[in-house]
Amino acid sequence: MNANSSPAPATPLLDTVTLPEDLRKLPVGQLKQLADELRAEMIAAVGQTGGHLGSGLGVVELTVAIHYVFDTPRDRLIWDVGHQAYPHKILTGRRDRIRTIRQGGGLSGFTKRSESEYDPFGTAHSSTSISAALGFAVANKLAGQPGKGIAVIGDGAMSAGMAYEAMNNAHAAGNRLIVILNDNDMSIAPPVGGLSAYLARLVSSRPFLGLRDTLRRLSRRLPGPLHKAAKKTDEFARGMAMGGTLFEELGFYYVGPVDGHNLEHLIPVLENVRDAAEGPCLIHVVTKKGKGYAPAEAAADKYHGVQKFDVITGEQVKSAGGPPSYTNVFAQALVAEAERDPTVCAITAAMPSGTGIDKFTSRFPDRSFDVGIAEQHAVTFAAGLAAQGMRPFCAIYSTFLQRAYDQVVHDVAIQNLPVRFAIDRAGLVGADGATHAGSFDVTYLASLPNMVVMAAADEAELVHMTHTAALHDSGPIAFRYPRGNGVGVPMPAVPERLEIGKGRIVRQGSKVALLSLGTRLAEALKAADQLDARGLSTTVADLRFAKPLDEELIRRLMATHEVVVTIEEGSIGGLGAHVLTLASDEGLTDAGLKIRTMRLPDLFQDHDSPDKQYDTARLNAPHIVETVLAALRHNSAGVEEARA
Repeated sequence: MNANSSPAPATPLLDTVTLPEDLRKLPVGQLKQLADELRAEMIAAVGQTGGHLGSGLGVVELTVAIHYVFDTPRDRLIWDVGHQAYPHKILTGRRDRIRTIRQGGGLSGFTKRSESEYDPFGTAHSSTSISAALGFAVANKLAGQPGKGIAVIGDGAMSAGMAYEAMNNAHAAGNRLIVILNDNDMSIAPPVGGLSAYLARLVSSRPFLGLRDTLRRLSRRLPGPLHKAAKKTDEFARGMAMGGTLFEELGFYYVGPVDGHNLEHLIPVLENVRDAAEGPCLIHVVTKKGKGYAPAEAAADKYHGVQKFDVITGEQVKSAGGPPSYTNVFAQALVAEAERDPTVCAITAAMPSGTGIDKFTSRFPDRSFDVGIAEQHAVTFAAGLAAQGMRPFCAIYSTFLQRAYDQVVHDVAIQNLPVRFAIDRAGLVGADGATHAGSFDVTYLASLPNMVVMAAADEAELVHMTHTAALHDSGPIAFRYPRGNGVGVPMPAVPERLEIGKGRIVRQGSKVALLSLGTRLAEALKAADQLDARGLSTTVADLRFAKPLDEELIRRLMATHEVVVTIEEGSIGGLGAHVLTLASDEGLTDAGLKIRTMRLPDLFQDHDSPDKQYDTARLNAPHIVETVLAALRHNSAGVEEARA
């Protein structure tokens, strides 16, 4: 070698790891370097694509340790919610595609069964992991097959009752179920250090568990009172040292807290739990969201979700200016209603910034309630407030309101209580994909007696609908609006109270009628321009209400137009179904009227840009024109056939 030449740079460890089986070949002493490289790779990738950052940074070491200790994919690893699974994806054969995450045709931002055998269960809504892991564990137990169920659940997700429902049944799995509580926000643990790490290793070790099991068998031979006292003494002693009493009462053996960024602490504990003969176990791991990236650590939200950003500075790429977002329009409108009316209050389920309720909280902290990831409770809590004379607005994403459907039916609709549902993220949502799409709310709400369902066509309409909901006292009312920015219409100086069940004519024609619900109105107007250019005079109506329908308006349009097309950003069973039912019940199609319904396709659409998603769904202006022309061709063919 030339004396002046420098040694060739060492191959990064991450380049040698394609799958967890490669990871397990590394010496323990090299795992910290691997974790550092994994963190750098994730930061670089998300810097290019945007996405969830802080949660994944907080579990880098935990991800390395789990895949090092457990036999994945035979041991089934389930990441609750899944937005912290980016490091997991990199280590499980998807590093070469990590820069496609949340892009059209690329990796999902959450775990997805069809994507990898290392994703045994799809998770994008919170608090499902323990139930699913329990199912895997019990199935293996019944089949006599090896394999554990491992759930990694964040402390925020532990605010949902479903997690405790699963834990209450966990005894059926025995030692095949392991729950790892990732404590990164709630600070429910005392500071971790050498003593807590030593205690965690001690109580999860074979000698301790063996001694404990022997003493437990001996204690069973004692008289009843003494046996109970011995059991309580064991629980009390470990509870005093380590906490975890609640989990012990649910039947879990509690270990922790453990420093989730210290591999020397993590790996021995995980190995002890893996080999333990005890029943279900909960490992309490303390991590820091955004760990290892200074801009994320300094941010209030720990860079939970980010746009593309400069890796060096952490500065995010700012979106171009333009109309305000629908979420911000709703937030400002709700604050204005609360200033006029002291009974207006707001409820959100762990999404204060996502729903705009954080702005309401800043102005009216005593009338604002974030109930955590507990949509069922949020709805029934709102029902109680309404029954006592308050005017509650329950602001929840469409996809999350699905989790509280029974409460909407039983606690609100049946009792006809005036709860106001502000349904954000209605329609398709882009990069978050099928799990977060607001496809079904019109269908599942408009089928309920007593319910009023509105959809805003633009940001001005959203202001009117917020005001209308605030004044509506005769039963439940919902209004839906999409993710993203408005269309740039002038904002009203004074909100208008809409007449319930009444739409509006936006453009008058005579041959074709387009009945729009929601923000497809802009595309309907474009289609009308194109149809008019073809000599097809087109009426465009903004129905505003999916329930009650403006039956008078619909009858008039059906009686005076040759083709009627309904257009909506929702699934089958929504507006189109209700219009067809009206037409069928009243015989409105007997005179040869052609009715067509345009809605989302009957499938779960993958993530992509919203424009491309709506193009795939065939809900843009060219598709509206095509639908009208096809109906007219069909009608002409029918007339010619009748003449022949």
